[in-house]
Amino acid sequence: MLPNKASAILTSFTRREFKEDALSKALLFRGEEQEQLFALARRKRSEYFPCCNFEIRSVIEVSNICQQSCNFCDINTHSRIKRYTLNYEEVLKIAGDIYAKGRKVILLQSGENDSSGYIDFISKCIKTMKRGHSDLVIMLCLGNLGPAQYKQLRDSGADRYILKFETSNPILYSQIKPSDSLKKRVECLNNLIKLGFEAGSGSMIGLPGQTINDIVQDLFFISNFNLTMASCSVFIPSKGSNYEDSPCGDVDLALNFIALTRIMYPKVLIPSTSSLEKAKKGAQFRGLMAGANTLTVHDGTPNKTKPLFPIYSVDRFTPTEAYIKKIVLKAHG
Repeated sequence: MLPNKASAILTSFTRREFKEDALSKALLFRGEEQEQLFALARRKRSEYFPCCNFEIRSVIEVSNICQQSCNFCDINTHSRIKRYTLNYEEVLKIAGDIYAKGRKVILLQSGENDSSGYIDFISKCIKTMKRGHSDLVIMLCLGNLGPAQYKQLRDSGADRYILKFETSNPILYSQIKPSDSLKKRVECLNNLIKLGFEAGSGSMIGLPGQTINDIVQDLFFISNFNLTMASCSVFIPSKGSNYEDSPCGDVDLALNFIALTRIMYPKVLIPSTSSLEKAKKGAQFRGLMAGANTLTVHDGTPNKTKPLFPIYSVDRFTPTEAYIKKIVLKAHG
């Protein structure tokens, strides 16, 4: 039986009352309290996704060239990592192979590179992919770009764009991303939405200097945008980054954030990310139990370039199709 305070908090959520103090307490739920929070999130997911079908995406990590100097990232502009960019033929061959397996959602991801040549290259890939497979949903995660470049990508046939705000605290944002600003990030996100992209955004849990109140404000910040997708990832100290000696983010905190996002924004697609599994074995499945309904299969990046796109670790967890099927079946069971 739940303590009265926890029960009262969950009851207030069912009435769509979301107060800062209640959200702060819910983020710290553990044990039976956490399980009841997850159960409420799953019920809310069932209301808006009654068949409980999980969206499965494939990702192609097109390039690790990046112009940003994010302190948490090991492919930032100061990294000594060997740089690569897949060529046009490679991207099209990989996309065709993924589509042939029945996957209809492909994410093209790279470091931030706003050179006109690179955007022209991505646009060309999108046009060809769409020409061959009109029912293919193409997602992009390419960082901050200019309005004209976003329009070029949208006109080429891109459907969705992921641009995480990372943290809604502008001071913390400037500390983790000294070459960027929260104001600029929000401007880019608004430009994407105006252009008709199905936009996704979200935060990182466990950043150095982040507080529980920051995370609560992140939950509220999501409401500023008309998002199709909302997410959170666990901070994992990347070897070679400026934060490599910082502690890993709290997995349970991230899982509770997922559950609260589902309860507050029931219509959005929410991923259970590979960073959860890297931080704690079994946590990606727990993300599904917390209300997530999207998973990414890492079958689109050639083996030769996977070590060059480490994101948070050279030995990061990259889910296979077999693994994804296993945890989906378990979540349905």
